[in-house]
Amino acid sequence: MSPLATARSAESEPSEHHLVDRARRGDRAAEYALYHQHAPRVHRLVYRLCGDAELTDDLVQDAFVRAFERLDHFRGDATFGTWIHRIAVNLTLNARRGAQRRARWMVDTEADAPAPPEQGLDPDLQQSFNAAVEQLTEGQREVFVMFALEGYTHVEIGEILGISEGTSKGRLFHARARLKQLLARFAPGT
Repeated sequence: MSPLATARSAESEPSEHHLVDRARRGDRAAEYALYHQHAPRVHRLVYRLCGDAELTDDLVQDAFVRAFERLDHFRGDATFGTWIHRIAVNLTLNARRGAQRRARWMVDTEADAPAPPEQGLDPDLQQSFNAAVEQLTEGQREVFVMFALEGYTHVEIGEILGISEGTSKGRLFHARARLKQLLARFAPGT
């Protein structure tokens, strides 16, 4: 596609701000467009944070339902993308906390299905890596997953989690140090 055709195509696509305005007025097509713009990245993030495919689907759906129900509360201080990510992360963290509370009181009778191994990685390393990530503090795990595995910037992480860029960098530093400690047996020469 030529640069001129690309520019015309971009001009014909409604901006996120325009889509939000239309969705506020009940335009389902605008909601659908916003969903399709943001759902894949939100889904990847939520899956990385909770590790359960079925729960991920539910949480992503809940996040968008809540966002569209509360669109009148969206102030526009950040982008819709940042706002929907914050909603999804909050729902995921609440779900994790609820699951942890239930796990303390109940014995889980079903074995958790292991996460599919990344291609080319030793399955033992992959399993150990997943277990090590689970041992990080909640704040460290959130930032590590968002930065190292999903490619968010520290600015984006700060906006989504409501923390400063420096706090995000600090949590990542501590997460990496803890992972290095937990995975030392896999380091070359050990």
